[in-house]
Order: sequence, then structure tokens, then C-alpha cells
Amino acid sequence: MRETDKQPLQRIIKIRRDYNSWVASETLEDFALRYTPRAFRRWSIWQVANTAVGGAASFLVLEAVGATMMVQAGFLNAFWAILASCLVIFLAGWPISVYAARFGVDMDLLTRGAGFGYIGSTISSLVYASFTFIFFALEAAIMAYALELGLGIPPAWGYLLCALVILPLVMHGITTISRLQSWTQPVWFFLLVLPYGFLFWKNAGALAGIWQYGGKQASTGFDLSLFGAAFTVGIALITQMGEQADYLRFMPRRTASTRKRWHVATLIGGVGWLLPGAAKMLGGALLAWLAIRAAIPLERAVDPNQMYLIGFSQVLPAGRWAVVVTVVFVIISQLKINVTNAYAGSLAWSNFFSRLTHSHPGRVVWVVFNTLIALMLMELEVFQALSQVLGLYSNIAISWIMAVVADLVINKPLKLSPPGIEFKRSHLYDINPVGVGAMALASILSVSAHVGLLGQSLKPFAPFIAMLTALITSPLLAWATKGRYYLARQSAPFDGSLHHCVVCEREYEAEDMAHCPAYQGAICSLCCTLDARCDDLCRPQARLSVQWAGLLSRLLPRRVLPYLSRGLGHYLLLMASIMSFLMLLLGLLYYLEIKGHPQTNSLLADTFLRVFASLVLVTSVLAWWMVLTHKSRQVAQEESNRQTQLLMQEIDSHQRTDEQLQKARQVAELANQAKSRYISAISHELRTPLNSILGYAQILDGDPLIPASRQQAIQVIRRSGDHLLSVIEGTIDIARIESGKLTLDTKAMDFAGFIEQIVAMFELQARNKGLDFTYQPPAELPAVVRADEKRLRQILINLLGNAVKYTARGGVIFKLNYLREMAVFEIQDTGPGIPDAEIERIFEPFERGSAVRGGTTGTGLGLTISRMLTDLMGGEMRVTSQIGVGSVFTARLYLPQVHGALADAALPQVTRIGYIGVRRRILVVDNERVDREMLINVLSPLGFLV
Repeated sequence: MRETDKQPLQRIIKIRRDYNSWVASETLEDFALRYTPRAFRRWSIWQVANTAVGGAASFLVLEAVGATMMVQAGFLNAFWAILASCLVIFLAGWPISVYAARFGVDMDLLTRGAGFGYIGSTISSLVYASFTFIFFALEAAIMAYALELGLGIPPAWGYLLCALVILPLVMHGITTISRLQSWTQPVWFFLLVLPYGFLFWKNAGALAGIWQYGGKQASTGFDLSLFGAAFTVGIALITQMGEQADYLRFMPRRTASTRKRWHVATLIGGVGWLLPGAAKMLGGALLAWLAIRAAIPLERAVDPNQMYLIGFSQVLPAGRWAVVVTVVFVIISQLKINVTNAYAGSLAWSNFFSRLTHSHPGRVVWVVFNTLIALMLMELEVFQALSQVLGLYSNIAISWIMAVVADLVINKPLKLSPPGIEFKRSHLYDINPVGVGAMALASILSVSAHVGLLGQSLKPFAPFIAMLTALITSPLLAWATKGRYYLARQSAPFDGSLHHCVVCEREYEAEDMAHCPAYQGAICSLCCTLDARCDDLCRPQARLSVQWAGLLSRLLPRRVLPYLSRGLGHYLLLMASIMSFLMLLLGLLYYLEIKGHPQTNSLLADTFLRVFASLVLVTSVLAWWMVLTHKSRQVAQEESNRQTQLLMQEIDSHQRTDEQLQKARQVAELANQAKSRYISAISHELRTPLNSILGYAQILDGDPLIPASRQQAIQVIRRSGDHLLSVIEGTIDIARIESGKLTLDTKAMDFAGFIEQIVAMFELQARNKGLDFTYQPPAELPAVVRADEKRLRQILINLLGNAVKYTARGGVIFKLNYLREMAVFEIQDTGPGIPDAEIERIFEPFERGSAVRGGTTGTGLGLTISRMLTDLMGGEMRVTSQIGVGSVFTARLYLPQVHGALADAALPQVTRIGYIGVRRRILVVDNERVDREMLINVLSPLGFLV
């Protein structure tokens, strides 16, 4: 039995989650934190490919990287390092491109499902976000130098301007970025090839001697260590594949007809940037060589502004025009790449913080955050430490990317990991030791080699150590763990239609949904990510705390475990994470300072150790406070769970009570049936003599031989008998309805003729009383409908009869609407009205409103039966009223229209209703289908002889 089966099911009360306007607008969000649905992949294959490759191939750091590699290692070593790094990036980037385009996931979601787990991939998100703001800072610094070159703007202000100009372009997401890339592509490409084309055509001799340039080391031949150092700088560009994946997830789904075009477009949009990228790095080395020959200092020769100024000076006359064209080209290039950096960085930060804080204020917030970090790095002159920053960073980036690639190209084909990419929180372990372990081991070994801890001979080969370690460790860990940490549970089957999220109440595609036992329904991946109340009820064994406790139980003696369960274990985990981060951060700063000031080694080491000790002391206190706070929340949650369990027990008790009530209901129904039979028998005994009395009263009522005084008494007897008969009939109907024995005689009926009868009857009643009776028919009335004519007549007669009877002045309006086989009868009177407190009471038997005695509600069973019949016929009855103004009764009934031969057969003969004589009113009816008993009951009180 699984652990989830042992725990009592806790159901969370659903509170609809509303996102702010930034998050709610997918135009701004571009499905941050979630799978990209098929419906949103509406761009063409080539448009996605153009957008992806347009930004990646345009950034001028490529030229700066190529120039830096040449200056440090010489052109020959830089040349082979550029080709080798591009080859490695191509081999690693192709599977990443295919999986991102096929499954519609960005780099973070891809990392989750490729061996890192739900929380484990936050490490890669941080690495990826670091890549975006580092390269954002480098690119924006280049553009700021261009502004200084062309307009004389100081770099400090240029940094700010270059950062701010990106924000409005990136806020509107992939749509605006795609347009920018398309519009700027022709101009950018023309200006890119112009200096190189002119150089090779007109002044190829200017490149003489470049193969012999040895850089700072003055090495003219191939040197393996210098090649390794240059390769370390170039391979840092491997993280660019993350940005390519962010665009390729919008690739339309592959079909049989688009298979070849899809693969070609994925190749172009994924790793296609490497072809112009390699050319640009080599071009950067060539232009830097020209700048060095022009006696420009080495630190300025690696600046793309100086490179292209030299290049355009070969084409244009020396002077202002070369500067103008250089500035325009640099600005276009940097805008194209920095919108990509800012966009990808916002996705990475969104993924990182959403899992730590269970909050998603919107991707736009993280655009600003990423830009501010980049601005800070620009102000710190990060461009001046380009080789040191990229050299150290590349080892961690390679470890991450290669751990992902190892899972895609080794573990999945060997079935060491599940097929496909699972990215939803509810189906993943927090930490998958396969990817996290492979990346951690590769990073430690490669960084140690890079800083010289493994000997100076291995220092240039740190990137190769990272690659091999990740590629070997990942499948070994997957084999050792038998792939158990990839999936916390199997996905619930969903069909291909849209599904409704029980939390945000929106519809999403099946791939973006999971079944949530806490909310007892389907939940989308974003709501699942942001939920902090469920306590991972769907995967308790996959939580980080449980995994950490399990690891400690394997490593430590059993007698120590009770102490760890009290919070010490969580404290050790938190402190280990904090100290690792502090060591990495301070180690990086120390390394960069030592590279720049080797003579201050002893003093810097002592200073950094003091800073590290101080930070550890402060964070240890904060960490213990955080653990205690978490423990308090955990205790509160456990108490809540206990209360929930008691509540569940109470619910079970209520269920047992409900079962007893059901049995009592059955007994009551049997008693009700007995009551109905008794009422029927009594009614029959009463109705037999009553019919005789009414028959004689009707005969005597119009006899001219009986004196007038006796005539009045006979009429009183007759009216009283009629009322008593209606009460008896109503009582029988109520008993039948309550017992479920009243059946509807539904068949085709002459609807138009039926309405004419009803209107004619009550026009006479209203006219006799001095009231206005207005009938407002619909624009189109069906001739024949299917209904129980007797019960429909009973409802309308009761409602209209009440309205006419208890309206003293004014009139009655009878409205009929018929739309989509639904008839709505509305009876409006100008009677005394009904107080709000008595609206429901009027439908109880023998009730009368208190506003005016003899008011609108009347007495008897008419309204009671009318509502019961309306409900029985599948309709509804409503009433609105205002004291002193009147009441409106509305009956809504489903009366389907009948067509064809059935309708023709249902039409009766024409009915003729009219007056004969002056003193005596005689109703003549030429229709055998008219209910004579109904006419007697309705018209006899008005003095008609039927």
C-alpha cells in the first residue's frame, strides 16, 4: 500500500485563483511556467525558426569571444578551439532542440523531466538565469560603448539607457520579439557581411601574418594547453541552447506532411546559429587582428565597436560615416540579442522563484529584475573580466547541459528513464539524484580543475572533465537508482479535449493537467506549482524533506535519527545549501580578484575567510529561525489534519444518520401512500352527493318559475358547491403529486386554439368586472405543441383567475413568449401586491397575503397546485410583487413544437364563443374537444349558461 493510501483524505476548500493582468494575459506571459499548448503554436515553422536564429546569431559577444580567444591563445589555437566548441554545442544542442520543439517545453521544464526533478531543476534555473544576465550585461556594455563612440554619452548613462530600451520590447513577449527579429534581419545581415566582403575583395593582404599571431603567450604553433584555455571560453556559449529552446517550444506540432520541413526548421532554429556564430567568432578574431595592427591596445581591440569601426573604415572613407554605420550596426545587433536575453531570463527567474515562494507576480516583474542585475554588472565593468567570468562559468554550464543531454541521448534510449518529458509538480520527485548528482559531481571536478586544485596540467581541460563526468555519471546513477526518482506517480488518463481547472476555473489542454486529490479534480500545472496548501498530498513520498530524511536514515546511525526528526535534519540541509552558495559566491569573487591582483593573495585570502565566517554566523541564526518557523507551521498543519480527521469522522456519522433518515423517508412515503388512498376514498364519498347537489342547483338556477329570492339562495349554493368541488379536486391532485401517482397525459395539442380559449374566457371575466384585460402574444406562435392540455389549462386558469378575481381596478396583462421550444407565461395585475416575507407562503395551501384581506394571493389550493404542476412538468414558477403596485407571476414551461402529420391531426374544429340575448347570457361552443366541466367551473359564477 502506498503512503498516500494510509493517510486520511484531506479535501481543500476550493478558492478560485485570480491572476493579475500580467499573468492572465498570455500575450505578456507566453505561457511562462507551463507547457506551450498546441493552440498557441500558431506561427509558421519558418517564422519560429527565423525568430530563434535571428537573435542567437546577432550578438556581438561572439566577435568579442573570438577576439579574446585569439589574444589569449593565438589565432591557430583559437581557430581550432572555435571549431571544437561549435562541434560540441551542435552535438549537445540538437537533442535539446528536438525535445523542446516536440514537447512544447522551455529549458527549465525540459530539465525537470530530464533527470533533475521539480526542485532540483531550480539549480539549473539559477545557472540559466545567470547566463542571461551575464550576457545581457556584456551585450549592453558593447552597445553603451557604441553610444559613447557615436554620441559621446558617458558609459554609466549609456548602461542605463541600453537597459531601459529593452524593457518595452520584451514585456509584450514572443509576438513583439518575432516582429523585431523579422524587421531588422535584412539590415543587420547586410551590415554584417559588408566589411568582410569588402575586406576579402579589396584588401585581402591585410590579413597576412594572422596565422602566425601568437597572442599574449606568443605561441605560433598549436599548444594543447592554450587550445584548452580558449575552448573553455568558447564552450560557455553552450548555454545559448536554453534560449533556443525557449523559442522552439512554439514550433507547430510535427505531422506526416511537415516532417522533413519540421526537422529542417528545428535544426535551423536550434543549432543553426552555430554556422554564422562560428563565422562571427572567426570574424571577430580577424577584425581584432586588424585593430592590433593599427596599434590599438589589446584591451580595446577585443571591443566589437573598435573591431567594426576598423572594418567599416575599410569600406567607407575614414571619418564620421564609418562611426555612424558602426553605431547603427552595433545597436541593431545588441537589440536583437538582448531582447532574447531578457525574455529568457524572465522565464528562468519565474521558474526559480515560483517554486521557492509559491507565487507568480508575472513574467514582466522578472524582466525588470533581470535587467536590474545586468545593469549592476555593467556598472561593475564586467566586460573587462570577460575571459575570467566565462572561463569559470562555462564549467558549471557544461555540467548542467551535459547532464540533460546524457538523459536524452543515453538514459531514454536505454530505458533507464521514462520516455517523454514530464514537467508537472504533481508527478515529479523534488530531487532526482540522476541529474542533480551528475551536474554536482561534474561541476565540482571541473571547477577544481579550472582553478588549479587538480594540478596545472589539467587546468586547460576542465570543460572536457565536466563533459565526460556528466555523460558517464548520469546513466550510472539512473542504473543504480533504477529510474525510481523520475516519476512520483503515473499520469492520469486525459482525452485530447480541453479540461477545466478546479482552481483558476480556466480550460487547458490535457498535457497541462493533472488530477489533484486535495482539490478532488483536475488542476492545471501553474495552479499546481503555486499551491502551498495541499502539502503535496498527491506525492508525499516525493517531498524534499522526506527524501532528505530517507538519505540521512541510510547514512547515519539509527539512534541519531530521533534528534534529526525534531528539526535538526532540516537545519543541516538548509545550512549545507547556504554554505555551498556562500562558498561558490565568495570563491568566484576571490578567484576574480586573485586573477587581477596576484600580489595580494595572502591579504585577500584572510579577508575573504573573515567575511565567510561572519556570513556563516549570521545565516546560521537565520537558518535556525527559519527551521523553527517551519516547524511551527508543520505543527499547526498536523493539528489541522487531526481536526480534519475528526471532521471526517463526524461526516461519517452524518452519513449514517442520513441512511437512517432515508429509511424513515421510506416509511413516510408508505404512510403518504396510505394517506393518498384515504383521501381518494373520502373525496369519492364527498363528490358523489356534491355532484347531485350541483346538478339540481344548475337546473333550478335558470328556472323562471322560481322566485327571485329563491334564485339568489340557489346561486349561493351553487357557488359554494363549486368551490367545495374545486377544493376536493385540488386535494386529490396534491395527494397524487406527493405520492408520485399523478401522470401527465402528454400529446399533441392545438396550442393556438387553446390560447384563444383561455384569452376569451378571461376577457369576459375582466370585462364583467370593469377591468382591462390585455393579451400580448409572441411574434410567432406554434400551431401545435406537445403538452398535457388539462394540466396546462389548470395552471393558467388558476393564475389568471387569481389575477382577475383579486384585482379591484386597473387590469391584467397576459404575456406569452415562445423561444426555442420554451413557453413563458407572464400574468401581471394591478392588485394590492404581496409583502416580500410572504412570497413563498402564498404557495402553501389555504394561505392568504396580509397586505389586503382578499388580496392578490387568495385562498385555497390554486397556487399550490399550479406550482406543483409546473415543477412536475419540468418548468419553474416565479413571482415578483410590490405593495400597492401589483404582482407578476411567471410560469416557464418546456412545450416542444410538433410538425408534420401529427400537427395536422391535432388541429380541432373551429371554436365559436359568443353572446345570445340581452338579459340572459348564453355561451355557445361549437367544439366537442372543449372541456365542458372546465367551462362550467369558470363561467358559471359570471352568470353564463353553458
